[in-house]
Order: sequence, then C-alpha cells, then structure tokens
Amino acid sequence: MRSRPICTVENLSVTYAGMKQPALENVSLAIGANKRLAIIGESGSGKSTFAKRLAELLPKGTKVSGDVIWNIQGEERSDASPPKPGRDIAYVFQDPGASLNPVLTIGEQVAESAVHHLGMSWTKGFAHARIMLDQVELPASATLLNVYPHQLSGGQRQRVAIAAAMSAGPKILIADEATSALDTITQAAIVRLLDRLVQQNEMTLIFITHDIALASSLADDIAVLKSGWRQEAGPAASILSNPQTPYTRELVEAHLDLSTPPLIGSL
Repeated sequence: MRSRPICTVENLSVTYAGMKQPALENVSLAIGANKRLAIIGESGSGKSTFAKRLAELLPKGTKVSGDVIWNIQGEERSDASPPKPGRDIAYVFQDPGASLNPVLTIGEQVAESAVHHLGMSWTKGFAHARIMLDQVELPASATLLNVYPHQLSGGQRQRVAIAAAMSAGPKILIADEATSALDTITQAAIVRLLDRLVQQNEMTLIFITHDIALASSLADDIAVLKSGWRQEAGPAASILSNPQTPYTRELVEAHLDLSTPPLIGSL
C-alpha cells in the first residue's frame, strides 16, 4: 500500500525574472512519505527548479503559480506555513565547495543547524556533530572537527554537506545532482550512503539527477521532466520496464545502448 503523500504539488509553474519561457509548466506530483523519489531529465528540464521551489530557494522576482500542500508529521500545511528550511527540509547541492563556508570549521558547520534549530548549546552541538560525521562514515575525531573544507577531498566535502543537512533531523532531504561532480566510485558510495541514511532516519529523499542509472539504483518512484513539463511519474520499476512516453523510452534505451548493467532485473 502506498503511503500518504508528504507533499502534493498541483499545477506548479515557474518563470524566472527576465525570462519569457517558463522553467516549469503545470507540473503536478505527489511525493510519498518515507519514499525515495528521483526526478530525472536533461539539462534545462526544470528538475532543479522544482526542487528549489519545494525548498523555498528560488531567487527573488521569480513568478510562481500553483499549489504546494505539505503533510509533515500529520500536520497539513499550505504555502502559508511551509516546512522550515534546515529543520523540516534540507538541501544538498551539486558542489559541496559552494555550500560549505570556507572560513568555518567542519565541526562548526555540522553543529550549526542543531544549535539553531534544536536549541543545543555549542558544546552539545559539537558532540552532535561527531555523531553526524560518524553516520556519514567520516572519522568523527577532534582533528576532523577542526579542519576546513579546502583540506578535504570532494567526496569528503559532500559527506560533510550531507551531515550538516541532516544535523537537525529534517523529514525531507533534497539531493540536487549531489553526485554529478564526483568520480564513479565515489558516486556509488554517496548513493549507498544516502539510501542507508534515509531508511534509517525514516526520511523522504528527493534525488535530482540526469543519470537514469543512478535513479534506478536508488529510487522507489521516478518522475521524468522535459523542457519544464512532466512526462510521466510512478513506481521506478514500472517507469523503467514500461515507459509510456517517447522521451522516457529514449532515456532507458540510451542507457542500455551503452552496454551498462540493466536498470531493472527484468530488463
């Protein structure tokens, strides 16, 4: 039985300031609670715009229409009372170097959200940061707490960004192309990490990617966007084994043409 949606998006349209062409047009989608949703599409499909609308990260002057209805911890909310950024919903960006503050230590950045949203003291926040770093499979040592982002590898910085995003225990985690800047081996490790964390913490994951193979390895559900329009959405196995639109079929067939492992066992 499918769970009640944690978020229902109805007829969402988004047009950036100074642009005539909408980035999204009349997109509707139900996002299941405690599910892993992959939103896939080529560059310019609107997938990151969709994610940023959910997280209230669109730039000022952006024209937005449509409804977003939330159901967090059994409490239905509209745009009048959206999820609290950092507390209810957290965002992991493509480039961890851009999302981490270069002048703050790793410990400060992971502890900050718990201090701000959970009311912890900084002493407790640093202890909490060690727990979070351990959860993302980094050595939770005093040394790591005191280093700066530039002293870490790209994969380590992305793990820190995930730890910081999860520090306050959000119900929704958005990973926006969070693996695309990493090498293939590190990509796979980060995907496994996200999968484990969202299941252990009973979170909803929204995974933004252009890579249908990554989506297939992680997602319960898939939504396909192209040029701002929703192409189709549904259970991952159904979308990948029986795509209903020419564009989705192209995505699946392009992957298979690369002589890579099957997306789904039945394929």
